[in-house]
Amino acid sequence: MIFGFSQSKKGTVDARNEQKNTVNTDSIQEIETVVLDNKSDPQALEILRKVDLLYFYNSPKSLDSYSYKAYEKVSLDIDQDSISNFKEVFNKNINLFKNKKKRDSLSEISVRQIFAKSKIFLWERAQEFKFSKKYGEKINILDNRISGLKQPINELITLQSNRNKIPHQIKQENRRLYRFFLTDTMDIDGRQNFVINFREVSYRKAIKKKKYTGTIYIDTETFGIKKIENHSKESDESIISSTWKYYNHKWFLSDEKVKLKMSRMILEEDTEKDNNPEKPSPKKIRKSFGTYAYLSAQYFDFHSPVDLNAQEFKGYTFSIKNSDGRTLDFYRTEPLNDREKLTYKTIDSLGKIYKIDSKAKFATGLINGQIRIKSLDFDVGELVNYNLYEGLRLGIKAKVNENYDAYISPDYYIAYGFKDDSWKYGLGIDFKTTLEKNSFFRIEYTDDVFASGEFHRRLWNFKMRMMNYGNNINNDKYFHYKGVSISYLNDVSNGLTLAFAARRNFEEARYDYNFRNEGAGFNNFNGLFTLKYSPNSTNIMTPQGKSIVDQRNPELYFNFEKSFNAFGGDFNYTRFDALFIHNFKTLIGTTGFRLYGGMVFGDAPIWKNFTMNGMASNSRDLNFNLTSFLGFATLEGGKYYNDRFLAYYFTHQLPWYFKSFGQNVSSVDLVLRGTIGDMKRPQNHQFEFQKLDKLYQEVGLEWNNFLSSYFNLGLFYRVGYYTTGNFKENFALQFKLKLLHF
Repeated sequence: MIFGFSQSKKGTVDARNEQKNTVNTDSIQEIETVVLDNKSDPQALEILRKVDLLYFYNSPKSLDSYSYKAYEKVSLDIDQDSISNFKEVFNKNINLFKNKKKRDSLSEISVRQIFAKSKIFLWERAQEFKFSKKYGEKINILDNRISGLKQPINELITLQSNRNKIPHQIKQENRRLYRFFLTDTMDIDGRQNFVINFREVSYRKAIKKKKYTGTIYIDTETFGIKKIENHSKESDESIISSTWKYYNHKWFLSDEKVKLKMSRMILEEDTEKDNNPEKPSPKKIRKSFGTYAYLSAQYFDFHSPVDLNAQEFKGYTFSIKNSDGRTLDFYRTEPLNDREKLTYKTIDSLGKIYKIDSKAKFATGLINGQIRIKSLDFDVGELVNYNLYEGLRLGIKAKVNENYDAYISPDYYIAYGFKDDSWKYGLGIDFKTTLEKNSFFRIEYTDDVFASGEFHRRLWNFKMRMMNYGNNINNDKYFHYKGVSISYLNDVSNGLTLAFAARRNFEEARYDYNFRNEGAGFNNFNGLFTLKYSPNSTNIMTPQGKSIVDQRNPELYFNFEKSFNAFGGDFNYTRFDALFIHNFKTLIGTTGFRLYGGMVFGDAPIWKNFTMNGMASNSRDLNFNLTSFLGFATLEGGKYYNDRFLAYYFTHQLPWYFKSFGQNVSSVDLVLRGTIGDMKRPQNHQFEFQKLDKLYQEVGLEWNNFLSSYFNLGLFYRVGYYTTGNFKENFALQFKLKLLHF
């Protein structure tokens, strides 16, 4: 039992909407005897509810402007208290390690040698953060150095801490994962704070274990977070600590410290050897040393308000000022010790021997769907695909990267479909106009097949395209496309991208089709305008081009296509489509939605109309398919076409979290999908299809981290007008990789 005392106070805060919200803490009654049972203290939950409610108001993002700097250091090393002991054991047995090749791998010996002199990894970074309500956020990488790497890994140096994120323990949806107890109040830096201790739900107190696994300190006046400490269950071997500073009436993150236990290294030491040969050989003393990951971050030089101009926010969210480490000493809050200085020398030399640079770039390239081999980047998404027309499709697509030329980048691809027994290929070349942002002209030639009536996917990123790979598993309505295009793409700002293209090509249906009794093949000369607006996403310019650091909603994609009776073109239609994506969080969970639709004006062949993205097949006993960004799990593929349509996809993640097996936390999403449209002149298209002019809907339940795996399992059922009496036609199972998210 824990004893405390009473705290009663009233305060008034001016919320973002300038309405006066009175926060009355009279409800926090006397902190009487606290009994550690298996439920949270209602007083603690009430405080946390107010912390969550006022988090944005208390955060720096509610200010008109601010700026500050940060110095961060990440390392991998043995326990600081064991360094001298490790050196002693290692030096005594250095000859023994050299002769143990049968028992220990060379890599293990190398690691031991490194730990005897230096850390095994060290990364330093200095950053500057600027924010303006008018211009947004700008993050300048002032300098950076990673041991073992000559060139910076942009995807790594842009990683951010939880600087502007609600801590895990504070979030409403995580309340079931912890038990919270209000135990005391404490003065910190001249301000009173509630002391809330917590432990994980799965934690059971035993002998020599602590009552709690962490503590939260909450300012009693503003309900801002002052400090959070999180410890491992067994001991203090793993520690996570974050501290905030009260500045200009807001709470700025000022300090972060992390110590995480990674693994243990075992060394054997000989006991003293006796000269008597008749005595048995000395016993080995086994000593183990823990290896830990350390992170420290200090935030300083706070200013608010600050006078910022548009020029300071030019380009993308992230800008790299230096990346060779030469100016880091200017930002270090304390100098490097001898062990850290030796780390760069030791690991850098190993980096040259083992070519760590190229291996690191290979690994980070996979994040963007690429495999980098010297001067070529291979597209992962083109290696293996499947659709009902081509069957299994194998391909290879390579693009010459900046290692060959910074401004000119040719590319090619070739693919083969086993079912249609035909080769496809494409050639292209990009001409960059600048290295400061994405701005380039492109010429390309394509001879390939594509699904009829598909939604434009231009400017989609790798994750979105990957989510749509299973869209045509049960669709065989493909058309042949052969032609040339000239295009220009320009990132007008961090959040706005525009693309223009002029195309002249021959298109022909690869199924039984006749358009207005004029045949199945036509020439098409058209222009395509594409817009992508993503105001909250963060990006960085790399030698390869723009890289998305954090894709945030809302997002808008818009395509406008116009064909002309010129240069041999047979059509004069206008086609547009749009996709809007957003999500938001409330007390009852997180809701995400996609609204999309399109329309065709004038006469166009069926492949320039819209398929309804069905993924089901009536020929199977069970509809089982992979997730699709815009598809319907229960709708039959290649059956429905419209010249205009609207569709929606709503998903709501319930604030209920649970564990089945393992460590992954599961949750449940409720899903609703629907579409409706029309076809004004279906008689123009002589082939078997149906227009979908009634509301089609399906409801679903998605189990995230199914059985603690990295997959989501969805169960979907057709409802409404198109429901049939056959259960298997209405029901579908769907699998989704968890990393694809919403």
